[in-house]
Amino acid sequence: MATPRKIRCAVSDIEDHGGRVYTLRLKPERPLPQFSAGQFLHLAVDPYDPSAFWPDSRAFSIASSPAQKDALELVYSVVGRFTSRMEKELRPGSEVWAKLPYGEFAVAAEPGSEAVLLAGGTGVTAFTAFLKDYAAGAADDGSRVHVFYGARSPGLLLFRELLERSASARPSITARFFAESGPAEAGVEPGRLSIAAVWSALRQPAAAVYYLSGPPVMIRAFAEELAGRGVPRERVRVDAWE
Repeated sequence: MATPRKIRCAVSDIEDHGGRVYTLRLKPERPLPQFSAGQFLHLAVDPYDPSAFWPDSRAFSIASSPAQKDALELVYSVVGRFTSRMEKELRPGSEVWAKLPYGEFAVAAEPGSEAVLLAGGTGVTAFTAFLKDYAAGAADDGSRVHVFYGARSPGLLLFRELLERSASARPSITARFFAESGPAEAGVEPGRLSIAAVWSALRQPAAAVYYLSGPPVMIRAFAEELAGRGVPRERVRVDAWE
């Protein structure tokens, strides 16, 4: 694993998705260190003095591709003090600091296996870099990737287009979308994402490898239900930095 590095960044763009959910795009002052799809960074809003301690920060999944060395992208939902500060203070041109990479949540699809990616809300960002790379792969190695993505409303399925493009580019990818509320929309199933919906969609659900990323309460509930259905612990991988 690469040693984490501290990099000053400028905010290049902020996209407001509504519902107090934002995409933050950063321009680092120097090329990024090597990282893997699924890893995360620590973001600091306050200035960093190398002679002092690292300032208050928060962890975010890296949504951009490891191949992209001159830009960083992350998605956040305003849920507490730190993200409230981000919403209030950050503007294009603002300076922030990123410390990366961290985490062992490496998403993979082994030949001949089924990988199941379960994303709740902004947790989908843990999977975006992997899906971009996997969709570009040409070889059919017998692997299958199933993405189940749930959000509060259809408009907050932020990476729906990426997932649909990925599924079109590589038939071994399937994607299903769920929305808890909001207007009915073609291709989006009403209600919460659930293990029951996932289980019935797989050929051999007990033999699949599951990757969970989303709110902690979702991760805990899904991990417990998968264990109750006989899925071995080593086949459940959790994005547990929060």
